[in-house]
Amino acid sequence: MDGIIIINKPKNNTSHDIVKKVKKLLNEKVGHTGTLDPNATGVLPLLIGKGTELSKYLINHNKTYEAILQLGEKRDTGDSEGKVIEEKTVIESCLNRKNIENVFKNFIGEQEQIPPIYSAIKVNGKKLYEYARKGENIKIQPRKIQIYLLELLNLDNQKKQIEFRVKCSKGTYIRTLCEEIANKLQTVGYMKELKRTEVGEFNIKDSITIEELENIIKNYNLKKDNIKNNINNFISIENYFKNNEIIELNENKLQLFLNGVKLTFNLVDGIYKIYCNKKFIGTGIVNDKLLKRDIIL
Repeated sequence: MDGIIIINKPKNNTSHDIVKKVKKLLNEKVGHTGTLDPNATGVLPLLIGKGTELSKYLINHNKTYEAILQLGEKRDTGDSEGKVIEEKTVIESCLNRKNIENVFKNFIGEQEQIPPIYSAIKVNGKKLYEYARKGENIKIQPRKIQIYLLELLNLDNQKKQIEFRVKCSKGTYIRTLCEEIANKLQTVGYMKELKRTEVGEFNIKDSITIEELENIIKNYNLKKDNIKNNINNFISIENYFKNNEIIELNENKLQLFLNGVKLTFNLVDGIYKIYCNKKFIGTGIVNDKLLKRDIIL
């Protein structure tokens, strides 16, 4: 079973928790394309079997989130898990729709963002949250990010909450964005809720829950080869490269190809789907008219 399953991650589970559960359910090698905070929900693409070799093609995807910003309180972790470290009045203009939309415009485009201290980024061999937990000060270098879309979804004046959608580049911290928006609104705030709805071409509408996956395996007692046929929107390696060109090899050339011999093809550089007798073998890469093996099933 080689490919991608899009999991809708529940709250209070780490990405590692989900990987571990799916690995046990499928008895397959499982990886993921990027962590999602334990208190966040939503799209977590899992790479299954030989699908783990797709990770090199899935590292720079843009992401879309829906978040709830709670105004009036600042927390040390930047989210609902942390301790309140500051409180500030939320003036009436903070919750004015026009004002919020104007503030959002300031964040569109390329910019530098300082990651939160409670994050897994490593500095001098240690994760930032390890410094934070020990109360140690560490200089955090800003990173370049890009915000493509920042859209107001809902406004709750009574709860002093702003719900918004953001489409951003890899490496963007929504916790930091929430704090920065609050500052622009002349108050403080933290990220109360976070749901990831898109990672590159992977959308939450194509996702499956852990419970649904468990039920498929339990209720149908399916063999590995058939499980994927009963999972909504399972993405095989062949289907992931559905828009790529095909190279058909005869059996002699296939054997050379599988043994690591580079074959000459007068083709444009790129990734190609490899077939023999109309059977999908895997992928190969053409570079300077030479074809070499890439992902082999």
